This record gives sequence, structure tokens and C-alpha cells, in this order.
Amino acid sequence: MLSYRHGFHAGNFTDVHKHVALVMILDHLLQKDSAFCCLDTHAGAGVYDLDSRYARKNREFETGIARLWGRNDCPPPVARYLEIVRRLNPPGTDGAQRLRFYPGSPWIARTFLRRVDRIVAAELHSTEAPLLQQCFARDLQVQVHHRDGFEMLPALVPPRERRGLALIDPSYELRDEFARAASALHDAWQKWPSGTYLLWYPVHRRQPIARFHNRIKLSGVRKVLISEMSVVPDVAPNRLSGSGLLIVNPPWQFASELQGVSRWLEGVLERGEHAPPRMRWLAPE
Repeated sequence: MLSYRHGFHAGNFTDVHKHVALVMILDHLLQKDSAFCCLDTHAGAGVYDLDSRYARKNREFETGIARLWGRNDCPPPVARYLEIVRRLNPPGTDGAQRLRFYPGSPWIARTFLRRVDRIVAAELHSTEAPLLQQCFARDLQVQVHHRDGFEMLPALVPPRERRGLALIDPSYELRDEFARAASALHDAWQKWPSGTYLLWYPVHRRQPIARFHNRIKLSGVRKVLISEMSVVPDVAPNRLSGSGLLIVNPPWQFASELQGVSRWLEGVLERGEHAPPRMRWLAPE
């Protein structure tokens, strides 16, 4: 039984890191006229209410999106991301724009779609999946599947557009999810080696990250970039201290762009001594 609800964590620092990178990749996809497809393996509920009991239990958004909300000095990719979040939070009758709703990855991706583009989103959780279906009801450019995203991804690639992005963002609440994420990525890449893949993973002391990286490297997947960003000291075995992104086939100059953005985000989101942002190629071309 899956128990993870992203509403507890919506808008936290890992969402900021992941969603800014997502925005950057989608911006690159828009630079060509040809259609693209975005596949989202663990799409969640679509939109999250930061006034809900889930979000307010630990108030993780306060050390994530809330720290960016009032800023006007953001780098262009972060400003673009903030523009999308603000679109979901229109000004009230007093003219003030209050942060209440936070967009999940499929909602963010939807804001980039042209008439020729589409999204295929999967969510297995029995409570989250109906919310996702409701979020995109009657939207012909978004297909929602109540389905295991690890199984869906290799089954649906390559998309008919032959161009696009696959976002792999599991909860890692189950012991085998690092292995399943690596296997799904490898199986999809074998069928669609030209696609861009964005895989998120948690960074803290008890996670088998070195083993996960080695598994990807030995699988034969090429052009793999790693970006890790920490904002708190990595001292507690069960405490999430950082956010990791594994990007396959990143766009041209993406690595240097994301490195600069990550350094800026670190300065805004940091909460104590921590490792600096790390960027490296796990597997070159």
C-alpha cells in the first residue's frame, strides 16, 4: 500500500531545485517548432493547497518556494518558474498576491504546451490519481493514467513525436525504488536514446546513492549529468539534506546554466553549513 502524499512536501527546497530544472528543459524544447511529448511517471495530484493540513503539518514550503516568493532579483530560469507559480495565485480583491497554491510537475509542463504538444502523466496512488484526473478533466492535451509509472515509461516510448522529456520522480518510500528507477530509465533509454530524461532522487546519509550512480553508469546509458544541491548539514541519518537530479541528454549548455542557478538557489535556501552544489558528468557521450 502506497502511503506517500506529496502534499506534505509541496513547494519545499527539493521541489524548487527539480522544478526550476524542469522549466529550463521545457524552455529548450520550445526552441524548435516540432512537437514534443512530456511523460511524467509519478505526477501526483497536479496542484497542492499550501493551506491544507498536509502542507501545514511540517510547513516545508516555508523553506522552499516561500523564500523566493517576494524576490525580484532572480536569475531568468528562476523568474520563469516563479511566474508559473504566481499564475496559479492571482491577486485578491485587495490587489495583494498571496502564496497559497503550488503547481506539481504536470501543471508546470502544461503551461509550456503549444497546440501540437502533449503530456502523458501516470499516478498510482489511489487518492492522488483521481485528483490528477480531476485537475486535467476535458484537457485533450493531457492524458492521465492510474498506473505504475515505472511500467508505463518503457511501454510508451518512443512517443510519436520522437522528441521530448521523461520526468521520473518517485517517492522512494519503498526499498527497491532506486533500483526500479534505474531499470525504468535504462529500459526506456534503450528504446528512446534521443529523449531527455530528468530523474529526481533524495540526498541523505542512508540512501544508496553511490550504488545507484554506479548502476546507471554500468547500464550503458550515455550523456548523463548529475546535479546535487544541499541546503542543510547532512548529519542526521533520516533527514533529507539535499536534492539530486540525474539528467540524460541535457540540452546544449544546460550544465553550466544549471550550475549557476543552483549556486544562486543555494544562497537563498541554505539553512546552515552544507556541501556546495555538485555538478559532474556521470557518463559522457
